[in-house]
Amino acid sequence: MTDIVVLGSTNMDLVAYVEKPPQWGETVTGREFRTIPGGKGANQAIAAAHAGGAVSVIGAVGNDAFGARLRSTLEHSGVNTDHLRTVEAPSGTAHIVVDDEGGNAIVVVPGANGTVDHLAPGDEGLIASADALLLQLEVALAAVVAGARAARAHGVRTILTPAPAQPLPPELLAATDLLIPNEHEAAALTGRTDPHEAARALLDSVPEVVITLGPAGSLYAARGADPLTVPAPRVTAVDSTGAGDTFVGALAVALGEERPVREALAWAAAAAALSVQRAGASASMPYRSEIETQYAS
Repeated sequence: MTDIVVLGSTNMDLVAYVEKPPQWGETVTGREFRTIPGGKGANQAIAAAHAGGAVSVIGAVGNDAFGARLRSTLEHSGVNTDHLRTVEAPSGTAHIVVDDEGGNAIVVVPGANGTVDHLAPGDEGLIASADALLLQLEVALAAVVAGARAARAHGVRTILTPAPAQPLPPELLAATDLLIPNEHEAAALTGRTDPHEAARALLDSVPEVVITLGPAGSLYAARGADPLTVPAPRVTAVDSTGAGDTFVGALAVALGEERPVREALAWAAAAAALSVQRAGASASMPYRSEIETQYAS
């Protein structure tokens, strides 16, 4: 079993489902509203746990009802929360509008996640015991850099999702083994809209890159190797929220099991394809048996 530590955000997703998203200044009527545990850190942790990893999370929730539910959801999903701090602040929230085509727009309010700006006592030891550390950018960059440095110091593979997109400091890139942006994040980081050109540019800073391409699959590039494109299963999307995090969590498990890269990418794509056919982020993430069935089909 692959040991994975996730350092990142834990939010309550407040999701409104609409036929078409409102334009600026416009009011529309939604058909449904849900509160769903999410946040990129929690999402990746749950995705990896469902896919068969032994997962622990480092982060923070508030001392409120959302915080209690977030912790309970993680634990129910098999994620160790011993390093998930409870702080005197509101839990983080993400305000999401999902349209009938499965697209979304998101406003994140960090809340308790804003207190995660360093490694707490015991965090480095937890990272040192892992096979892989998953990082995103919804907590303070100082904490992300500290986590990446700790992983590098202990020979732990670091997988970074650069979202929300922002300039990445050289010390973070130097400690990153695998960078997984989507095509928009890759363009923002490099100024190049063609994914192949963006991947080549990113390899100047990190040894391996996977650019996710939505329904078109993913592009893998590594120094000294030919690029590899792996398609995604064709499905009808209901809600794409959390699909990228599902892909990353499943991919981390597959790589930890030493599956060949093409197989690992296809397996992760199968997990993401299942997730977009269901509403919500963490609530949509498939279990290992489901991924295996989708992968084999």
